[in-house]
Amino acid sequence: MITAKAFSGKTYAVLGLARSGAATVETLLASGARVVAWDRQDVARKPFEGRCELADPLEMDLTGFDGVVVSPGVPLNTHPIKPHAEKFGVPVIGDIELFALARAELPPHKVVGITGTNGKSTTTALVHHILKTAGVRTTMGGNIGLPILAQDPLPVGGVYVLELSSYQIDLTYSLDCDVAVILNITPDHLDRYDGSFEKYAASKARLFEMQGDQSYALLNWQAFEAGLVRLGEAGFNGIVSADETAQAEWPSLQGPHNAENAGAAMAVCAWLGLTVEKINEGLKSFRGLPHRMELVTRHEGVLYINDSKATNPDSTAPALAAYPPENGRPRIHWIVGGLPKEDGLGPSEQHLGNIAAAYTIGEAGPRFAELLEPHVHVERAEMLQDAVCRAKASAREGDVILLSPACASFDQFRDYEARGAAFRQVVAALTDASEEIRSALQAGDAE
Repeated sequence: MITAKAFSGKTYAVLGLARSGAATVETLLASGARVVAWDRQDVARKPFEGRCELADPLEMDLTGFDGVVVSPGVPLNTHPIKPHAEKFGVPVIGDIELFALARAELPPHKVVGITGTNGKSTTTALVHHILKTAGVRTTMGGNIGLPILAQDPLPVGGVYVLELSSYQIDLTYSLDCDVAVILNITPDHLDRYDGSFEKYAASKARLFEMQGDQSYALLNWQAFEAGLVRLGEAGFNGIVSADETAQAEWPSLQGPHNAENAGAAMAVCAWLGLTVEKINEGLKSFRGLPHRMELVTRHEGVLYINDSKATNPDSTAPALAAYPPENGRPRIHWIVGGLPKEDGLGPSEQHLGNIAAAYTIGEAGPRFAELLEPHVHVERAEMLQDAVCRAKASAREGDVILLSPACASFDQFRDYEARGAAFRQVVAALTDASEEIRSALQAGDAE
């Protein structure tokens, strides 16, 4: 874990003992701090019984405390902890702020901070992968992976790659990212910002405001036009989407949205000193995040893509856009359906020309079939396994079997992850079976 002498002898309250909260308590205790911890759940408090004081900071006099550390899930605009702490002049912070305060004691390193309404998980994972592939010691954390405080410090020259939500930025005051990235800003989570898009955008922009003059800023042109720009000595650049010809060689980074994600990752890694050759190696070998346009396998010239996290038509549209026709022939065998969140195809309707056939499943299957049958060939499969089998039987070399359901999973699966895992298992069973059949036939020919 990451520890720091800077916390020794200080007093912190930690509200919420899920993953980041638990890691925060461990870091502070190991650093010699006094800790008051609290969670409404008995099971979350149990690991800390006898190790620190267990009390609700909302019911305490916080005089003399150095900070109240809360989960990013705590809505600062409505939760009573912020005004309560302010009465005592105590800052409300998050685990990323503690990481920022600990940086001075870590071996010399760089920090890349990535935010945006969409694409930040993929871009964070991609930067981390490119660096790791190039032999750079790196780790990722923040809004992805393990809590950053729970990870071991990197050696000299390491790069911490942080995915940062606006909630995490709201709880951070000292994080000077060597490279800060804003991918895009569109209306989202406005309930946390009193319905104001301007407040939400300003929250994202604070990632730049915390940077020093020697730090580098990279931003979407939309953010540039909105005035979210800082001018340090290292300057700033707009994100340029990756070249379509090169993108064709990156199977897990298809579609216009991933062209922008890749463009941002390339710029970050180039600024960190990687060569074009090293960057391209990482782009080619990146397999994507689980259940987000994840390349499961390529078998007999057919790509199998797990996009189970696409739980509404807005999320599915980029996946459908990612695989346009080749030589005028649609390539996508689209597995769609589940528990519907809304009626209709939404923006996915714009990409029906990319679909060779649709295989409808789940509760929403009949409705999707009605909507799609006037436009594309539809097979009513109902169950995921049947849909994959039918798609495999119909797909040709160059085609894509795409699970991007545009629906929640709860009619047939525990969650989207279970649905994606089931897709992987079915694909593995079918492709393994095909290999076994081919081997048996070859053995028969030899005899």
